[in-house]
Amino acid sequence: MPHDHPHHHHYDRAAHGTGHNRADADHLHSHMHSGDEAADLQVLTTQFIKGFVQASDKTAYLKIAGIPFEKPGLGGATALKLVDVELKTEWQVGTASPAFGSRKLSYLPYPGSMVSERTNMALIYVSMDEKLSTDIKDFLAARKLELTK
Repeated sequence: MPHDHPHHHHYDRAAHGTGHNRADADHLHSHMHSGDEAADLQVLTTQFIKGFVQASDKTAYLKIAGIPFEKPGLGGATALKLVDVELKTEWQVGTASPAFGSRKLSYLPYPGSMVSERTNMALIYVSMDEKLSTDIKDFLAARKLELTK
C-alpha cells in the first residue's frame, strides 16, 4: 500500500517555483512498497494481456500501447523487427521447495480450488543475426518508470 512519510529533498527554489506544496524542503510523498509495486505490475500486465487478446486489431493495440515494432540489435548494427507476440498460459497445480535441513524436495499439490492460471506474454524480435524475446512485464515496468519521472 502507498504510505506517506516525511523525507528531505534539495530544491532549487528558483528553478522549482513556489507552487509545490511543502513545508520548506521537508514534505510528504506517497510511495509504494516493492511488494505493492510488484502486485501493481501484475495487475497492469494481466489487463494488458486481456486487452490484447480481446482487441480486434492486434497491431493497432500494440501501436497505441507504444510497443516498438523495431529496436536496435546487438551493437546497434542491425535493427530487430517485431514478428511475434507469444502468449503462454500455465496452471500452477502445486508448489515445491527445498525441505528444511535436507536435500529433499517438499512438494504440496493443490486441491482443485487452489489451482491458478497465469498467462505470460513475450514480444519476439528478430534480425538476420539474432532473436530477442522481451517479457511484457519488463516493457511495462520500464514504461511505468518513464511515466513517473
